[in-house]
Amino acid sequence: MELIDRPTIGATGAQGKRGPMRKLHVLFKREELDPARLAGKVVIVLDVLFATSTIVHAFGQGIRHVWPARDASDALRIAGNLDSPLLAGEYLARGLPGFGPATPLALATAGLHGATLVYATTNGTVALGDAAGAAHVYVGALLNGRALVEHVVREHPEASVLVVCAGSANRFNLEDFYGAGHLASHFDAQGGYALTDAAIAALLLYRGCAAGTALGASRVGRLMRDNDHQAEVDCAARMDCLDVVPRLQDGCLQLVAA
Repeated sequence: MELIDRPTIGATGAQGKRGPMRKLHVLFKREELDPARLAGKVVIVLDVLFATSTIVHAFGQGIRHVWPARDASDALRIAGNLDSPLLAGEYLARGLPGFGPATPLALATAGLHGATLVYATTNGTVALGDAAGAAHVYVGALLNGRALVEHVVREHPEASVLVVCAGSANRFNLEDFYGAGHLASHFDAQGGYALTDAAIAALLLYRGCAAGTALGASRVGRLMRDNDHQAEVDCAARMDCLDVVPRLQDGCLQLVAA
């Protein structure tokens, strides 16, 4: 148990100096999010299979803006105020009529460079809407974990961080919790963060399991494999390969300045 045997976890800064402790906490599902307690907080939303992985991947493909929607009707409302946006999404893992696909590789075939996307999913985009009252809301995935954490540590050096696992219709999702552990590993390496028990549990899972194993063993991962979409799971399991940091601002996701 490396974590238990290392008493200095989260207790020192990146240079080994003690400083004011920031907290890193993880919520198991979006329904645990309390909008009344978000003021001043930094929130990272995770929906590894697939909403936030798709969003991060789309920015890696050169998309300009992503508007997260709560459902299909909300997406159509948003799209009505935009100039020729793309529409994509799913509800309960089923495609929406007239919408593009919700997964990273399939969506990328639509030609995303310079485009605006309106994106509706069952859990991830709803979680982003629920978190909108926080001071800063970011999109996280395995794909951009390192870049995201480095940005948060640099731009919000005094702030505690709340990682919100989207889950699935009020259920815990293994892949989101694994993603939280991936982020926790980067925050722990930066130093100066006090990890709550939930963050420590996520970190232990991450350290004890490979990404492909965790995502493949999850309910959504098994469903995708059984439907011949293993490549989408493999894409979402790639770690720290994209230096993109999407931030929610006035209902729209766009990249932070490099």
